[in-house]
Parts: sequence; structure tokens; C-alpha cells
Amino acid sequence: MKDIADLEVGFDVPALPGMTEAEIATPCLVLDLDALERNLRKMGAYAAAHGMRLRVHGKMHKSVDVYRLQEEIGGACGICCQKVSEAEVFARAGVRDVLVSNQVRGAAKVDRLARLPTLGARTLCCVDDPANVAELSAAAVRHGTQIECLVEIDCGAGRCGVSSTSDVVALARAIDAAPGLKFAGLQAYQGAMQHLDRYADRKAKLDVAVAMVREAVEALAAEGLDCDIVGGGGTGSYYFESASGVYNELQCGSYAFMDADYGRILDEGGQRIDRGEWENALFLLTSVMSHAKADRAVVDAGLKAQSVDSGLPVVFGRDDVRYVKCSDEHGVIEDPSGALTVGDRLRLVPGHCDPTCNVHDWYVGVRNGVVEVVWPVSARGKAW
Repeated sequence: MKDIADLEVGFDVPALPGMTEAEIATPCLVLDLDALERNLRKMGAYAAAHGMRLRVHGKMHKSVDVYRLQEEIGGACGICCQKVSEAEVFARAGVRDVLVSNQVRGAAKVDRLARLPTLGARTLCCVDDPANVAELSAAAVRHGTQIECLVEIDCGAGRCGVSSTSDVVALARAIDAAPGLKFAGLQAYQGAMQHLDRYADRKAKLDVAVAMVREAVEALAAEGLDCDIVGGGGTGSYYFESASGVYNELQCGSYAFMDADYGRILDEGGQRIDRGEWENALFLLTSVMSHAKADRAVVDAGLKAQSVDSGLPVVFGRDDVRYVKCSDEHGVIEDPSGALTVGDRLRLVPGHCDPTCNVHDWYVGVRNGVVEVVWPVSARGKAW
């Protein structure tokens, strides 16, 4: 790969270090490095103060460079990935503690997971099926490696995971007895409640999850099976898991960047979490490309530059204009007073950061209006 200084701006990369924000090719992802670093330090300090390990979620940013910053200044002890291919990217980059916080099924994927420890990474995955235990064990034995397994509990998300304590214990026993595997604990992430607006509604859902997890931990202890990891916790719930007395590892992701959908949920005092708890650090930088209609501007960030599954982006720092619709290559900005002109730049806060990041090749890190770093989205498109 060519050195970044040899790449052509606007074709290979959106910017180079030393450029001003006005010179960045759009549409592209911009990171406010000061805000990002404050978010990382804040979550790291919170986890440390509450005796929690912080295993950050790499599926959100898919960036080795962002993870390194999370480890360096944000106290991260390891990373979560959702796919084996994501995990491979981080392990090859030197990350030494990698959890695939998902089920790994299919012979090829299981085989690749079993080879991950040869890269020097502690390798973990989630299990909710006895047949998968046998598959993972056979692959680990074949490669002479060890896979650590977390029994996943469906604590309300309605996706993967077992629902009864008896099933948790049976799976843990099977893992403990399987060659090449190690029982490492529990995965109990309540994803369905993360975006409920009201703090009290989120707490009510998490109270149910905590009760399920506590019962499982106690039943496992009675069988002589200790949990090194009891993991879960997201940006909308980490304070509940931290206060539970049963969880010991947080798996937060979006706190680092913050998006419009997460930003609207309310903290205990009824304030939006993007107004006090976390800062917007990720933006989709876009340019006005047309203003042929007096009250409508058109920008160059449409559907292909972002995900709108959680709603349209929000124009950051302005209340006089509003992003109202998009097509493949265009975004329409409602501009009733004609405040915008062709060439103007807008920072958009994406509705959902995770899939938005996955459609870009680069992050442009900006400090005081100047490009400081350009980082690849290292695991972009790793979906298997």
C-alpha cells in the first residue's frame, strides 16, 4: 500500500494532514479529536471507578486506530467484534483480547475462529447451542488452540441466547468438558432497551436482565463453574450493569462517537445524553452542491454515504436548516431563509453511526479546524 502522503486527495483519500476542514473532499467522515478523546477518557474513568472492565465494541467504528486510542487513553481491556472477519483485522493489528460477541456457525467460520489464537490473541465467542460446542471443540483440537466460550443469555433482546438457567448450566458444563474449549462466563446484553427514551423504562428492562444473570451466576457457582466474564452493557445502560453487583465487564460502543438516535435518549435527570453525558465526535461532512430552489439546498451526502435505518441525520450546531430527505447521491436541506449557498459545508450527525461508518474508507481526524490524522476504516465491509 502506498504511503498516505502519496495518495490523491478526492480520489484515494478525502484529506491529508495539515489541510483545513474547508479543503476536505466531501462527503466524508470527520472526527472531532478533542470531543472523541474526552468521551474515551470519561468512559474509561467511569469503568475504573466502578470496578468494571471496559471491552469496547469494535463493530461501531471498525477502526484499529480508534481502538488503539481507546486502549491508550480510555482504559479498554479488549475489543468486541460481531464477525470473525472483523476479529481477524484487530488480531492481526496486535489486539490481544478479542471477543466475537456473537455465535460463530458454519465450518469455514469456525475454522477461522480456531486459528485466531495463532495470531497471539485471546479468543472468545458466544454459544447458545450444544451442537456449536462440538463444532468449536473439534476445530480448536484440530489447530491445537483454545477458544474461550461465553454462554449467551437472552435477557430480553429476543435474538440469540438461551432463556433458562438450566440451559445455561447445561451449556457451561458441555463447554467445560470439551477439549480445546474453556468456559469463560456469560454474555448478557440487553440490546432491545438501549434506545428507549426514558431512563426509568430502560432501568425496568435491565432489572429483569440482572435478575436472570444473578440466578445463572449463582447456579453456575453451585456447580463449581466460576465466571471470569459477565459481560453486557451498552451506551444506554452501562450505569445499570455497573451498579448490579453481578456484571463485571462493559461492552459499550457508541459512546465514543455518539449519533442522533442515541443522542435523543434521556438521562436520569431527563436531559438528552448528547447534551451533557456524551459529545458528538463523529460527523458526516457534506457540501452544498445546488440551490436551484429558493427554500431547498441540495448536499452531496445521500443514501450511499450513510445509513438512515434509525432516522435522518441532524445538522449539527444549526437550527435554521434541516436535513429532510435523501436519494442515492443527494440530500435535501430545508432552508426557508436562504441561509446557505453553493459550497457551504455542513456537519451532519448520522442517525446510526455503526452502519454509516461501514460505508466509508477513511476517518479524517480534525483538531482546531486542521486535519491531524487520516485513519482507515480498517474492518470496513467485514460481514462474514
